[in-house]
Amino acid sequence: MFSSIFSTAPPVDPKAPNLFPVSEKSDLRGELEPKDLEWTCAGGFTTETQIFYNLLQDGTMLMCQVIHSSIGLWYPTIQFTCKIYNPTTKETIWRSVNVTNFVTPPPGLDKRSSKADQFSITYKPSSDDSHSEMYTIRANLSDNLQISLDVSRPSAVPGFKIGKGPKGGYSYFGPDQEKPEGYVVHRFWPRTSASGHIIHNGKAIIAEGHGMLVHAIQGMRPNLIASRWNFANFQSDAHGGVSAIQMEFTTLDTHGRSGAGSGPVTVSVGSLVLGGKLAVVTAETRWSDEPQPEKAAVMSRTHHLNPVHDPDTGYMQPTALEFRWAGSPLLQGVEGSVDAFVHLDVGSPSSPKGLIEKVDVLAEIPYVIKTMVNYVAGTKPYIYQWQDNAKLSVRGPDAILPGLSEGLDVEGVLYTEASFIS
Repeated sequence: MFSSIFSTAPPVDPKAPNLFPVSEKSDLRGELEPKDLEWTCAGGFTTETQIFYNLLQDGTMLMCQVIHSSIGLWYPTIQFTCKIYNPTTKETIWRSVNVTNFVTPPPGLDKRSSKADQFSITYKPSSDDSHSEMYTIRANLSDNLQISLDVSRPSAVPGFKIGKGPKGGYSYFGPDQEKPEGYVVHRFWPRTSASGHIIHNGKAIIAEGHGMLVHAIQGMRPNLIASRWNFANFQSDAHGGVSAIQMEFTTLDTHGRSGAGSGPVTVSVGSLVLGGKLAVVTAETRWSDEPQPEKAAVMSRTHHLNPVHDPDTGYMQPTALEFRWAGSPLLQGVEGSVDAFVHLDVGSPSSPKGLIEKVDVLAEIPYVIKTMVNYVAGTKPYIYQWQDNAKLSVRGPDAILPGLSEGLDVEGVLYTEASFIS
């Protein structure tokens, strides 16, 4: 307290930029280093998460997530959450467990691994030359739900972050990047292979499919970072393996190019895997003080189409979503550009299509966070989750995929989330 009273630091220009988005980095593709996927378990108001999204061969979605939440001086809360959704039967299995005796690293491992009484996630090199590295997930979430899953990364699809070096992947909040008020960071495996099984009510279910991994950190109170989030995960086994992922957040108007009041700003990152290879990495910023061009050399965009009021949540729910990617190929010797988009009709609140759930976020937040922190006061965050068959339309050089110059429609499955924070 006294240091702030007697500080001689120069005043900050109120019109100075106070957001430094990762999407402004000139070096888009930064290869992941081992440390990038390690748990930081930072203090203060920090939420760190490791999420494995998998789309199984029968269309079932299997999500496994570890969440490490630090709330000021309070002891961190660590959750393991799992959602399994079968689009044929419409059955949803959901577990959220506050775990005990969490540790990272476990003995003999590095901090890419973690364990608790209820689960273990172990990072290790893969013995399969076609898949460089992997995680083994073992979880006992209740008497009637156990998970045993191996998630591996194809050698031809490296993990990535936006920007190179230890600061790659970071968006910084505040006027000083060296002493930020907060930050957001994402690191990805954009295409993974999953194999294992689920035991539910004593019955074994084979779990084979493809998906993605994201390790993310929000180094600030969530309600101060963003008012909206969008996420897309498209996976297909066609053409040797295709994926299209995108993560987008929109800040409050408190952060922008000209200080407080100059926002909101939309920050979006993504990638395209084509022919079983990482083909394009995308990142784009939408500033409030300039119009977004209809087309650009690099695009990473989410569009909510024809939104209507949802009486269940109070938010304007889109009736369709469109995601778009564009960029230069990463593959050696391949010139030109790649453009892709996917459209998903999700229906209206009264007549939904592909809706898994409208997640009431406050109902899922650990009790200690709800009672000890008032950042949720006055807001009721919701996450819409949809999944359906979809068609990714892609155009680019034939050197990536035969026929791509004429355009290809890739059949697959799209899992998407739209989060409304305030």
